Amino acid sequence: MNRYTQTVAQLLAAAALSLSLPAMAQMTMDHSKMGMAQATTGTAPAPGLTDGEVRKIDKENGKITIKHGEIKHMDMPPMTMVFNAKDKAMLDKVQVGEKIQFIVIQDAGKMVVTDIQPGK
Repeated sequence: MNRYTQTVAQLLAAAALSLSLPAMAQMTMDHSKMGMAQATTGTAPAPGLTDGEVRKIDKENGKITIKHGEIKHMDMPPMTMVFNAKDKAMLDKVQVGEKIQFIVIQDAGKMVVTDIQPGK
């Protein structure tokens, strides 16, 4: 490679890198969604109580379907979804249609309810 070709190749490599940096920065910002804040900031917000309504209980499999409000510490909008219960005995204390407050965490890639309290 002659000196001119080498300089052009270096300039093209630098230009390609500068164009990719904004995309890389955007990817980092996207990780702050859905409970991944700890991956970029080093600390995750503490889980708090979330309002919800029990839609279905599957005691045998330790699952509960909850129509819930915003889960702030996970930056999750309101929706209805199935959660795993940390302790199946929690499911004996609630009924379908009941308003509750609950705490959910992400554990080994699963959404796990760790506490259920009567709703307010």
